[in-house]
Amino acid sequence: MSSLANNYNRRRLSFKKGKGSFLYSTNGKKYLDFVQGIAVNSLGHACPKLVSAINKQSKKIWHVSNAFIIPEGEKLARKLTQKTFAKKIIFQNSGTEATEAAIKVARRYFYSIGKPKKNRILCIKNSFHGRTIAAIFASNSKKMIEGFGPKVGGFDHFEFGNIKSLKKSITNNTAAVMLEPIMGEGGIKVHSKNFLRNLKKICNKKNILLIADEVQCGIGRSGKIFAFEHSKIKPDIVPIAKGIGGGFPMGAVLMTNKVASCMVAGSHGSTFGGNPLAMAVGNAVVEQIFKKKFLKNVEKKSKYFHNELKKIKNDYPMLIKEVRGVGLLIGLKLFNNQAKFIQNLEDNNLLTIRAAENVVRILPPLNVKKSEIDLAIKIIRKVCSELN
Repeated sequence: MSSLANNYNRRRLSFKKGKGSFLYSTNGKKYLDFVQGIAVNSLGHACPKLVSAINKQSKKIWHVSNAFIIPEGEKLARKLTQKTFAKKIIFQNSGTEATEAAIKVARRYFYSIGKPKKNRILCIKNSFHGRTIAAIFASNSKKMIEGFGPKVGGFDHFEFGNIKSLKKSITNNTAAVMLEPIMGEGGIKVHSKNFLRNLKKICNKKNILLIADEVQCGIGRSGKIFAFEHSKIKPDIVPIAKGIGGGFPMGAVLMTNKVASCMVAGSHGSTFGGNPLAMAVGNAVVEQIFKKKFLKNVEKKSKYFHNELKKIKNDYPMLIKEVRGVGLLIGLKLFNNQAKFIQNLEDNNLLTIRAAENVVRILPPLNVKKSEIDLAIKIIRKVCSELN
């Protein structure tokens, strides 16, 4: 009997090692891993560059307090600001910490300019921004908030992709709109470019900050550094995590100079956020992702993958309702039998994971090989044939 609490419904499967796109189980099987820690292992398992970075840094220094300058963090922040919209960064340990900090920054900004009542955050109904008490009420999903009352106030909600619902939900107290450009847990739902552009115009007109939650869809996952770049907009605050650490726990909040000006000494902190070991790994990750042809290759491979999946959808229209996503953040929306479909894929040595709206989430590493995509396609087609 496990001594762990039952807050996870774990599959009866464990692993002894991983390499690239593959995991090797304790029972001797080899699996093509298209979960990758839920979009975390951006460069696959045991990436030599990351292993080298961890080994090298671990022999020097693991942790010091943020009471001191951490050169590795200064270096990573500089790389990120050079390649993105951001001018200032706060490092965190996870995605949920990053979204929590983003909420704090938005509220603190308006407080700092003499508008303390402008403090409400507008989010999408049944979205996902993490598991802290504030984040679950930001999402307002019944499943997530059940049993965790009293309600945390300060959040309002609108319907996905609905500009009318958005406008109706805005009040004089709205400080920010927070959304994922591509909803991950919510079912790989992609906001249209037109919606995001209209949203940005509304935010500008009404003096509202835009928080683009790129925890899952950012750091190359969509084929661009950030998913919002597809719409050619610029948010004010962007929380990131998952892929930036390549499997090592880390997150960050990226900000414009305007909003960052409100964060003064003592306004936010993190014991482990920005530690030298995490920063060394983050530097190694972005060094690869920021290489000249890396994102072009992600776009090329993802286009091929999407096209092949659409062929399968066309061949099995009673099984697959829709192929969703952008880049290597992919979802297959099924008509039914989500759990059975995922189990059958696993039985054929392909690992995937569920998302809302009966979606099977497919998340290969960003450096996945074409031959590995072909193997996945072969397995998915076989499972469709079995279930048809």
